[in-house]
Amino acid sequence: MVQVNSVTMRFAGQILFEDISLKLDGGKRYGLIGANGAGKSTFMKILSGEIEPNSGNIAINSALKVGVLGQNQFAFENFTIKDAVLYGNKRLYNAVKEKERLCENADFEDENINNRLAELEIICAEEDPNYEYEITIEKILENLGFQIQRHNVFMREITSAEKFKVLLAQVLFPKPDILFLDEPTNNLDIEAISWLENELNRHNGTMVVISHDRHFLNSVVTNILDIDFKTIREFSGNYDDWYMASALIQKQLETEREKKLKEKEDLESFIRRFSANASKAKQATSRQKQLEKIDASEIKTSSRREPSIVFRKKREIGNEVLSIENLSFSYDSEEVLKNIGFKVEKGDKIALIGANGAGKSTLCKLLMHELFPKEGKILWGATIELSYFPQDTTDIIKGDMELFEWLQQFDDKKDLDEIRKCLGRMLFSGEEQKKSVKSISGGEKHRIMLSKIMLERSNFIILDEPNNHLDLEAIIALGEALYKFEGVVICVTHDRELIDAFANRIIKINTDGTITDFKGNYEEYKGV
Repeated sequence: MVQVNSVTMRFAGQILFEDISLKLDGGKRYGLIGANGAGKSTFMKILSGEIEPNSGNIAINSALKVGVLGQNQFAFENFTIKDAVLYGNKRLYNAVKEKERLCENADFEDENINNRLAELEIICAEEDPNYEYEITIEKILENLGFQIQRHNVFMREITSAEKFKVLLAQVLFPKPDILFLDEPTNNLDIEAISWLENELNRHNGTMVVISHDRHFLNSVVTNILDIDFKTIREFSGNYDDWYMASALIQKQLETEREKKLKEKEDLESFIRRFSANASKAKQATSRQKQLEKIDASEIKTSSRREPSIVFRKKREIGNEVLSIENLSFSYDSEEVLKNIGFKVEKGDKIALIGANGAGKSTLCKLLMHELFPKEGKILWGATIELSYFPQDTTDIIKGDMELFEWLQQFDDKKDLDEIRKCLGRMLFSGEEQKKSVKSISGGEKHRIMLSKIMLERSNFIILDEPNNHLDLEAIIALGEALYKFEGVVICVTHDRELIDAFANRIIKINTDGTITDFKGNYEEYKGV
């Protein structure tokens, strides 16, 4: 359904990928993966026709409907939510709106107007044969958390996160033959992600999706497109299938590389020992020719780098950790948390879940004394030392300081060498550590905040959606680090794989402000 012909793309003088030829078949759902900066979003924009490659082309049958997840959240500010979704089928939207205008002001004695209304009715019937577009839009929006009474609210009146949900509804509504989705799970809670997985699994055409949510990829995709080595390789199966196959390929490459390096080392040793010996000169010359043919650099290693995240604590936790008693909180007249109470104990690794807007970030801010409860108490144990990863990390990390300076400001007694080593473990090497914090990406800012937490060596860590902006390798490393951490964790996340990696307790904030407290992992919680 989609033919990629000899596509090459360069950016800032660097080749992202070169001479790519692929055929993307109907009935297959492709997960597009690669290290940050490998060119995933660029390739998606080339596929969708948003940008042109330096060479090559994309061929798509003009009879097929193509849906592209919009990234401009502010493109429909003067539309109602419902109309913004309807706009996903522009032909139907234009016909419906023209019909409404004509019916509102028309002179039905005018033959031209009646003829035009008839033409518009034909268009509506062609695009919506069962006359069900309104019901379809209402169902999609309700599944994404928009109650029906809000469907006629203007886009300018809703949050950025909600705008993104509307753009997702917009691209799904027309049921296109080809779907291009860049990070569709952004701003979705676990229930909405689960709904989206079911929707996409029913898609019969071709789909290409970028996501850093491993569980989502495993649930949805049938094939993987891996951007690495400046090329794109296709694998059959989901992300975990690719991960196992890729690990095996990488091991084979490393073994071959080591073999070549050893052979090269042996040849060099022979040449050194015998090149001055006349009787061995002929052999040495022959070995020299062999040596020249060996190029270990041909055995490529992956461009992916995995951060080394390790959380250690300076101080042991005492018997008293955290008690929350009869806690309530409201924003003006809107009650968010209602008389909640729970006790955190040593060894707890808590995943804090719930719908968007339920109060997860509010609870984190209350625990950190950034907000204060309307009623109730928050009682911390005397031995607790806290570290906090706020949801707005990308906004907090700013200014002209270099990376190591930004970290050093929190503890001027901290050894500079320790800071530099920590940055190195988080993939900031050499000159990269001299970047100013204002110049780095969202993912890099999240790695800097994780570096701060690593250096603090606290025994209780609160994280509010730390996986946002992180690539798959970093999320996997974070899950492993939280699992191995010998302190206490409260982590807000919608990433199922991350929850599965570390959590031994689930606390859900319900939409009525109460909580559900379950001691066990997420699979056990879902089975209740």
